[in-house]
Formats: sequence, C-alpha cells, structure tokens
Amino acid sequence: MTQDVIARYFEAFNAGDNEGMLACLTPDVEHHVNEGQIRVGKVKFGEFLAHMDHCYSENLTDMVFFANTDGTRGAAEFIVNGTYKATDEGLPEARGQTYRLPAGSFFSLKGGQISRVVTYYNLADWVRQVS
Repeated sequence: MTQDVIARYFEAFNAGDNEGMLACLTPDVEHHVNEGQIRVGKVKFGEFLAHMDHCYSENLTDMVFFANTDGTRGAAEFIVNGTYKATDEGLPEARGQTYRLPAGSFFSLKGGQISRVVTYYNLADWVRQVS
C-alpha cells in the first residue's frame, strides 16, 4: 500500500498531473524542500508545484521504492532528467540547459496518504551541470 501511494504520486509527477499529486497528500502535508524551508499544507505544496513547472521540465526514471513494514514510512530513489526553462531566483540563468541528477525522496504516511515529503539532491552538482 505505501509503495502504491508513492508510485501514484510519482506517476502523477511524470504525467504533469499536479492535481493527481495533491490527491496523494494529507491536507496538512509537510514539504521539506532541499536546501529550503518547510512548507505546510496542500496550498503551499501546489504553489511550489506551479513554480517548479514554470522553471523546470522534469521526468523521473530508474525509480526504486522502499517501505517499512507498518506502512507509515517510505522512500524512493530516482534519476531526475530535466530542462531548466526559466531562471529560478538565486540560481544560474536559465538557457534551456539539460541536466541528469540522482535524487531521493522520503515520506511519512497517515491514513493511506502522504503526510511528509522530503527530497534530497546534490544542488552543487545541478549548478555545475547548468552553469
């Protein structure tokens, strides 16, 4: 079940289906952004998705899912294949650069929905690839 919810979340991501991603989340989801602040709630998460869609085009491949035995925690490891479309504040200028970046996400689940999302990747590696 845990791996199924996480797989649905990422299937929606790859389909560009933000509503499908949001449907996997609890109303009070905690989103721990790589190198950033914690955002709480679906509204903030939706704002993050809109920002990401504006600046980046990404597809995830080589996905592997993990879950604990009681279904309350899970993880995924994957490769981010992306295009940097519009300059993100504080980062290098976007000129349509492509990148390929290993990443991982960690999840907590409550009632069959994701209540916490933590994603990690090597920001210095990404900056090197787009600079």
